[in-house]
Amino acid sequence: MRFTAMNRAQGGKLALAAGSLALALATMTGCGYINPQQTSHQYAASDGIRADLGPLQLRNMLIVSAGADKPGRLLGAVYNSSSQDVKLTVNGAEGSQTQVPVKANSYTLLNDSTDEAILSTSGGIAGSMVDVKVTEDGTNVSKTVKIPVLDASLAEYKEYLPAGSEPTGSATPSPSPSATGTGAAH
Repeated sequence: MRFTAMNRAQGGKLALAAGSLALALATMTGCGYINPQQTSHQYAASDGIRADLGPLQLRNMLIVSAGADKPGRLLGAVYNSSSQDVKLTVNGAEGSQTQVPVKANSYTLLNDSTDEAILSTSGGIAGSMVDVKVTEDGTNVSKTVKIPVLDASLAEYKEYLPAGSEPTGSATPSPSPSATGTGAAH
């Protein structure tokens, strides 16, 4: 008889402990249950943007320019997941256009000196987002995306300013006239 009473007492304690543990686990994990996981959210973790266009994946795309009416160089990476070579066409402000060839199942890095993609006009000042139309020639899929414009104020982008383009306000000041007189005594 005594053996049965101890089992009931131990069973009650065990049930109480299990219930407390279940309540504690539910309380600690409740926040994660109702809030979305931040690691499942995709975003561009850099200065540029990301966009998908048919078999093309545009990553870290941005324009480096010295001003809205100055040429702009498109930077970023273009990945081609198709089995055919394709060409990305980028149409910017005032009819400016550049094309980027991408080999089948490969990628093109636009920060390489051999693959410069220059728009004749960037269409925006540094810090702005400009609308550009991107088109993939294989399927004629196109869409308009907003791409950030950066200038040479960040040292890592200085080398990417298009040739012949000077940053606004970087002109060297002209020497001031001499403060000495021309022989007049005071």
